[in-house]
Amino acid sequence: MPAISIKGQNMPESPIRKLVPFAEAAKKSGKKVYHLNIGQPDIPAPEVVTEVFKNSEIKHIEYSHSAGNESYRKGLTEYYAKYDISLGVEDILITTGGSEALIFALQSCLNPGDEIIIPEPFYANYNGFAVTAGIKVKPILSTIDNGFALPPVEEFEKLITNKTKAILICNPGNPTGYLYSQQEIEALKAIVKKHDLYLFADEVYREFCYDGATPFSTLKLEGVEDNVVVVDSVSKRYSMCGARIGAVVTRNKQLMQTILKFAQARLSPPSLGQIAGEAALKTPQSYFDNVVTEYTQRRKTLVDGLNKIDGVVCPNPGGAFYTVAKFPVKNAEHFCQWMLSEFEFEGATVMMAPASGFYATPNQGLDEVRIAYVLEVEALKHAVKCIEEGLKAYPNN
Repeated sequence: MPAISIKGQNMPESPIRKLVPFAEAAKKSGKKVYHLNIGQPDIPAPEVVTEVFKNSEIKHIEYSHSAGNESYRKGLTEYYAKYDISLGVEDILITTGGSEALIFALQSCLNPGDEIIIPEPFYANYNGFAVTAGIKVKPILSTIDNGFALPPVEEFEKLITNKTKAILICNPGNPTGYLYSQQEIEALKAIVKKHDLYLFADEVYREFCYDGATPFSTLKLEGVEDNVVVVDSVSKRYSMCGARIGAVVTRNKQLMQTILKFAQARLSPPSLGQIAGEAALKTPQSYFDNVVTEYTQRRKTLVDGLNKIDGVVCPNPGGAFYTVAKFPVKNAEHFCQWMLSEFEFEGATVMMAPASGFYATPNQGLDEVRIAYVLEVEALKHAVKCIEEGLKAYPNN
């Protein structure tokens, strides 16, 4: 048969989904599986979204402008204004999820063979996006010992070569939940300005910050406006993962014109998703207040529960709804698979994501897992108990 492309061979598997066959088999055998492997919130989408479709008289599902509906983009400028971020409609382009936003940005800013620095562990699909764009990820290690804080500026400087064109961060972070401070963002600004790099910021978890903290957006940085590119999405903010609506935001006019060419090549973002996204902009603040309260309780349930288990280390994340925990095992991927295929406690087991897949450096995170606290509190309590009993019974410690 014809050969598979090198790019296809290099495309990594998803650590979030690779154990799905084992979870499906567990369910067929009668086990209840607590899904803590994927960031799929169980919180309902805002009523303003569901109501717009209930009352819709749509007769034609038409193409939109390649940059997205202007009314939606105007609505987004008003949304950002609430965070004291001033933008024009021309600074926002609607995409098919945040994934497409980042892929468009990477292909517009970097040439094949160029390098991008990303603090690891990072959202696993960044590796796949880099393969798609033909670029090289240069990881910079953050560690569980300090909760995955931003590595020192000196460590970034060591990685920069004439091939380095960008730095990418996620804030608040997936998979760690770490929330970068304004001081850390300003430190990145200094590097970006010194070496004239792009700074990509995935800010899709902006609404989910805890303990009174507020996120500092890279769009507030002064003096590097043409260097900053933000990726955004409705997926987690409004529990609308399947709507597949994101946005790329930059004040760099030449870059936006370039991104638009990629957008035109794929015609338009989803029309129904844009209708949902625009409706979601009318979501009352009380919705987010309730969601943050709920996630705060879930975080406490999970983090406190895990840290009570002998040998487990779990930092308290400042945002998003993930944490990376260190388990007393040699190979967390084998443990996660074993939990699904060989173990059950009171008829249930847990699906987690091995954290090694969130690193680009080989043999990092082998004893770590990413856990998404996207289930209600009682389910999380049962899941933590399953993990505790699983660690006791696991034969390969």
